[in-house]
Amino acid sequence: MKKIFKMPTHVKITGRTSSITNAFVNGIIPVIEPTDEEIEDVLQTLGMDKEHITCVYCGNSYTEWDHFRPLVKNKMPTGYISEIHNLVPSCGKCNQSKGNMNWKTWMLGTAPLSPHSRQIPDIEYRIAKLEEFERHYTPVQLDFEKIVGTEIWKQHWENCRKLHSLMQESQKHSDTIKKLINVSINN
Repeated sequence: MKKIFKMPTHVKITGRTSSITNAFVNGIIPVIEPTDEEIEDVLQTLGMDKEHITCVYCGNSYTEWDHFRPLVKNKMPTGYISEIHNLVPSCGKCNQSKGNMNWKTWMLGTAPLSPHSRQIPDIEYRIAKLEEFERHYTPVQLDFEKIVGTEIWKQHWENCRKLHSLMQESQKHSDTIKKLINVSINN
């Protein structure tokens, strides 16, 4: 019976620090809505049209638009934003697997669910289309600190650091509470 039963994964408060960091980045990232013409142009470059949109990485049905170039790298914003020249249609599996890796390294790598790992048959065609996308469009990349000023920028990241620190303190407190509860259950 233990083969069919699985306990829920233990959740740690500190296991969510990357979510906090991503929120601090995504909270400041501009989102520029594309025109219909821009969407059509990008799809054409990728070998698609509005009637036939698939995941650019694997060919499955698309469910979302992936940031082609990551918004976060090494826990800091890269300067790229959410705009049509940095977005490609993707399925959830590919988007989650790719994370903030370089698209080509990921596609040809051994990451779980990468096109190479899944042995996608037309991977070279897909890479060629993405290379064309990369050559054809220059995404917006901003120097956020320069735009807002060093003082505001430092305060933003100090707030993030404080939350991370509070999460670590809260985890210790949570561990103590859990031990006390477990002792109560076992008595």
